[in-house]
Amino acid sequence: MKTWEYIVRRLLLLIPVLIGVTIITFVISHVIPADPAIAFAGGPKAQPETIERIREELHLNEPLLVQYFYYLNDLLHLNFGKSYLESRPVLESITQYFPATFELTIFAMLISVPLGILGGIISAIRRNKLSDHITRIIAILGYSMPIFWLALMLQYLLAYQFPILPLEGRLSIGLIAPQSITGLYVIDSILTGNINTLSASLYHLILPSFTLGFATMALLLRMTRSSMLEVMGMDYVRTARAKGLSERVVIMKHALRNALIPTITVSGLQFGALLGGAVLTESIFNWPGMGRFAANAVMGLDFNSVMGFTIIVAIIYVIANLIVDLLYAVIDPRVKLGGE
Repeated sequence: MKTWEYIVRRLLLLIPVLIGVTIITFVISHVIPADPAIAFAGGPKAQPETIERIREELHLNEPLLVQYFYYLNDLLHLNFGKSYLESRPVLESITQYFPATFELTIFAMLISVPLGILGGIISAIRRNKLSDHITRIIAILGYSMPIFWLALMLQYLLAYQFPILPLEGRLSIGLIAPQSITGLYVIDSILTGNINTLSASLYHLILPSFTLGFATMALLLRMTRSSMLEVMGMDYVRTARAKGLSERVVIMKHALRNALIPTITVSGLQFGALLGGAVLTESIFNWPGMGRFAANAVMGLDFNSVMGFTIIVAIIYVIANLIVDLLYAVIDPRVKLGGE
């Protein structure tokens, strides 16, 4: 199967995935014992006429199945509905908040993936030595440490006790955001040649991105270590050593390429998980992203915003998994796209 055919087939599979996601999310969000019309109208003391108008506008007076088909029809026209909490279209809110979360997630992956893979390699080649014990302790901490506790401790140590890094936000107070081209402050600062904003945005990314990526780093560390230990015991690795190849060539060229397959799989899944699960990190670091937007939407019963957030995350998951599958064929030529 050609690469473009495989990509088209996988993208077509996105359609039933999105339909399933919309059905599950729509049903769950509409069966909770609360009336969003009352919440949007300002509470139980709102005028009955206002509540009824909002209920009709949202089709809440229709059967659930009819409500879903109204929503599906809007989606086919790229209409995610209106966010009543922000009094504007949901797509407009997502367009504003998504770049901040995407930038934070990218830098979290840039920190977690190299450190996780490097730590896993060191831990595997120095098994049961001091460096192995240290990396295993780091992995255990990453698994068990609540992300909100890590964020608060880092803020206390590095922003309060020893004011090395900024406490919150994307930029320092008084600093103007760069001209919006992509919405990513780092990229926009480079494109506009704004060195001050570039350094400030990178400075503000350190704490939240490390916090967000710490658990992923621990997961990749353990995954890489176990995969490397399994691969290094195989016959072809022993044969490479018997031929007199240097240990560096044996590890990097022969063992690592095969050991990276499960690590890449986990990395793709974690990228989608970080995008959808940055609620705590963004709330603690006052980061104006999708996580805070989704949390506010859930608390405010803003169904359209919740649905829009869910659909965007589902699309990113599918695309991330597609990229992972394409990387398989790049790393290991024996892997054939489409199972051929």
